[in-house]
Amino acid sequence: MATTNINVRVDSALKQEAEALFGDLGLNMSSAINMFLRSAINHNGIPFEVKRPTPNAETRAALDEYEEMKKNPDKYKRYESFDEIVDEVFADA
Repeated sequence: MATTNINVRVDSALKQEAEALFGDLGLNMSSAINMFLRSAINHNGIPFEVKRPTPNAETRAALDEYEEMKKNPDKYKRYESFDEIVDEVFADA
Protein backbone atom coordinates (compact mmCIF):
# COMPACT_ATOMS: atom_id res chain seq x y z
CA MET A 1 0.00 0.00 0.00
CA ALA A 2 1.46 3.36 -1.03
CA THR A 3 1.52 6.09 1.61
CA THR A 4 1.58 9.86 1.44
CA ASN A 5 2.27 12.69 3.87
CA ILE A 6 -0.27 15.11 5.30
CA ASN A 7 1.00 18.29 6.93
CA VAL A 8 -1.30 19.76 9.55
CA ARG A 9 -0.73 22.80 11.76
CA VAL A 10 -2.03 22.46 15.32
CA ASP A 11 -1.45 24.22 18.60
CA SER A 12 1.66 22.74 20.26
CA ALA A 13 -0.14 22.12 23.57
CA LEU A 14 -2.94 20.30 21.73
CA LYS A 15 -0.37 18.13 19.95
CA GLN A 16 1.36 17.23 23.22
CA GLU A 17 -1.93 16.35 24.92
CA ALA A 18 -3.01 14.24 21.93
CA GLU A 19 0.35 12.43 21.81
CA ALA A 20 0.08 11.63 25.52
CA LEU A 21 -3.48 10.35 25.11
CA PHE A 22 -2.66 8.26 22.06
CA GLY A 23 0.47 6.92 23.77
CA ASP A 24 -1.66 5.76 26.71
CA LEU A 25 -3.86 3.98 24.17
CA GLY A 26 -0.86 2.33 22.51
CA LEU A 27 -1.09 4.50 19.40
CA ASN A 28 1.12 7.03 17.71
CA MET A 29 -0.17 10.17 16.01
CA SER A 30 -0.13 8.60 12.53
CA SER A 31 -2.14 5.58 13.67
CA ALA A 32 -4.68 7.77 15.45
CA ILE A 33 -5.12 10.04 12.42
CA ASN A 34 -5.47 7.00 10.14
CA MET A 35 -8.17 5.64 12.50
CA PHE A 36 -10.01 8.97 12.32
CA LEU A 37 -9.84 9.07 8.52
CA ARG A 38 -11.06 5.46 8.20
CA SER A 39 -13.88 6.14 10.63
CA ALA A 40 -14.88 9.25 8.66
CA ILE A 41 -15.00 7.19 5.47
CA ASN A 42 -17.04 4.44 7.17
CA HIS A 43 -19.50 7.02 8.56
CA ASN A 44 -19.58 8.89 5.25
CA GLY A 45 -18.88 12.06 7.26
CA ILE A 46 -17.35 13.28 10.48
CA PRO A 47 -17.56 10.34 12.92
CA PHE A 48 -18.93 12.48 15.75
CA GLU A 49 -21.47 15.23 16.18
CA VAL A 50 -20.26 18.69 15.16
CA LYS A 51 -22.44 21.56 16.31
CA ARG A 52 -22.33 24.86 18.09
CA PRO A 53 -22.30 24.53 21.86
CA THR A 54 -25.70 25.10 23.43
CA PRO A 55 -25.71 27.06 26.68
CA ASN A 56 -27.31 25.35 29.66
CA ALA A 57 -30.42 26.84 31.32
CA GLU A 58 -28.42 28.88 33.85
CA THR A 59 -26.18 30.41 31.19
CA ARG A 60 -29.17 31.09 28.91
CA ALA A 61 -30.96 32.87 31.79
CA ALA A 62 -27.86 34.98 32.48
CA LEU A 63 -27.59 35.92 28.79
CA ASP A 64 -31.29 36.84 28.71
CA GLU A 65 -30.81 38.98 31.83
CA TYR A 66 -27.85 40.71 30.20
CA GLU A 67 -29.91 41.50 27.09
CA GLU A 68 -32.71 42.89 29.31
CA MET A 69 -30.21 45.08 31.15
CA LYS A 70 -28.86 46.43 27.85
CA LYS A 71 -32.37 47.28 26.63
CA ASN A 72 -33.46 48.93 29.89
CA PRO A 73 -30.38 50.31 31.66
CA ASP A 74 -32.46 52.81 33.63
CA LYS A 75 -34.09 49.93 35.56
CA TYR A 76 -30.76 48.86 37.06
CA LYS A 77 -28.47 50.42 39.63
CA ARG A 78 -25.29 52.03 38.29
CA TYR A 79 -21.99 52.36 40.14
CA GLU A 80 -19.34 55.04 39.84
CA SER A 81 -16.47 52.71 40.72
CA PHE A 82 -15.55 49.15 41.55
CA ASP A 83 -14.86 50.21 45.15
CA GLU A 84 -18.48 51.35 45.42
CA ILE A 85 -19.66 47.89 44.38
CA VAL A 86 -17.31 46.17 46.84
CA ASP A 87 -18.46 48.45 49.68
CA GLU A 88 -22.08 47.54 48.96
CA VAL A 89 -21.32 43.82 48.86
CA PHE A 90 -19.51 43.95 52.20
CA ALA A 91 -22.25 46.08 53.73
CA ASP A 92 -24.79 43.39 52.80
CA ALA A 93 -22.60 40.53 54.11
